[in-house]
Amino acid sequence: MTIGTSRSPGAQTVLRTRADPGGLGSLGLDPDELPDGLVVADETGHVICFNTAAVRITAVRAADALGSPLELALPLEDLEGRRWWQLTDPYGGLAIRFAQPERNLLLPGGREVLVSARYVRTAPTGPVRRVVVSIRDTEARRRTERSHAELIATVAHELRSPLTSVKGFTATLLAKWERFTDDQKKLMLETVDADANRVTRLIAELLDISRIDSGRLELRRQPVDIGAAVGRHVQAHVASGQDADRFLVRIEQPLPDLWADPDKIDQVLSNLLENAVRHGEGTVTIDVASSVTCSTAVTVSDEGPGIPEESMGRVFTRFWRGSKRGGTGLGLYIVKGIVEAHGGTITVGRAPGGGAQFRFTLPVGTPAYLL
Repeated sequence: MTIGTSRSPGAQTVLRTRADPGGLGSLGLDPDELPDGLVVADETGHVICFNTAAVRITAVRAADALGSPLELALPLEDLEGRRWWQLTDPYGGLAIRFAQPERNLLLPGGREVLVSARYVRTAPTGPVRRVVVSIRDTEARRRTERSHAELIATVAHELRSPLTSVKGFTATLLAKWERFTDDQKKLMLETVDADANRVTRLIAELLDISRIDSGRLELRRQPVDIGAAVGRHVQAHVASGQDADRFLVRIEQPLPDLWADPDKIDQVLSNLLENAVRHGEGTVTIDVASSVTCSTAVTVSDEGPGIPEESMGRVFTRFWRGSKRGGTGLGLYIVKGIVEAHGGTITVGRAPGGGAQFRFTLPVGTPAYLL
């Protein structure tokens, strides 16, 4: 199988299975199918393979690279502006070297890429027969690093306020306990308790994110009465001061059996109803019905300003906030992770009354392991 292109008539620069035992050819792989850039140079230092990913990452045409000296086809510099091929000298350097570890290098124009190289020798200390270079785009890594940095900054910001409050009130009570009345002490302790709960919720969110991102979110499935769960959350809002007339609950009967993690479903309902009450306006409508796709569908709608069309695609991403009213911006990201862990889906759109509408579906039926 050919995985390279000859650089000139008569030149032996085509890499074939018989000349590459144990390599890509013997595995039946096409270099153009690889997600990372692959550049191969022969024993003379001329490029014999320049795959599609390498073209995309470097913006160098394969026709221009094939047959060219490696240092010209792939002119790399380190972060200090030094020519990488001159520093590493793969063909004339130490005979015991067989690789270059992955490191950040610069392409012409300053674009940063991750590059590693392997030297294929005819013997442990023999001459270099092939130089195989792997190139990876750094954008995905940069996005991950930015996300981690933003998460740290958000957590630090959200923790600072409640911890400052807890520290302030406890220090004041310890130092001046006798100066306060019982009512004043109770008020300060209630504030400390509320702030401690806020910290606990933030830690729980961080743990949920870690489990969702790593695929380790555990579900303890059991029969769930989704209609009763909706009713409990509505009553909780009414008990906290919301007008009962603000909520309209419509539950289709009968509903099919739903096997889910009741705590996780409570978390989803709590977040969606809290968002509708806090950020929406008018009546909050909750519809629970069976779906034609053998699932239970729950729709939460409000009559507020809704979500701008340009923001619809970012609603379930980390740190998205519908307003500047605080919060970590992690709730809907966690909601989506919980729903998808159940095998369901969640969408956002515009409600008939003009506000936001969230709809999630959960598959129904008895789990196979309980049959």
